[in-house]
Amino acid sequence: MSNITLSIPDNVLKEARNYAKKNNTSLNALIRQFLEKTFKKPKKNSWDEFFAIADRANASSKGKKWKREDAYDV
Repeated sequence: MSNITLSIPDNVLKEARNYAKKNNTSLNALIRQFLEKTFKKPKKNSWDEFFAIADRANASSKGKKWKREDAYDV
């Protein structure tokens, strides 16, 4: 992990320290969480991923209509 130096106005620093204390965390952890949240790519849920793959496939049923029974071996 790397260390950095930040310049923060005194009033902002005081409020941030108070916020961290009220939330049982450190200022360092607050800043780390903020940066991670800001730059972290959101996870796609599995349905979003499924539909994205389906859209890219450009598949077509060519108008065939499916019935629920078609999903089972009869």
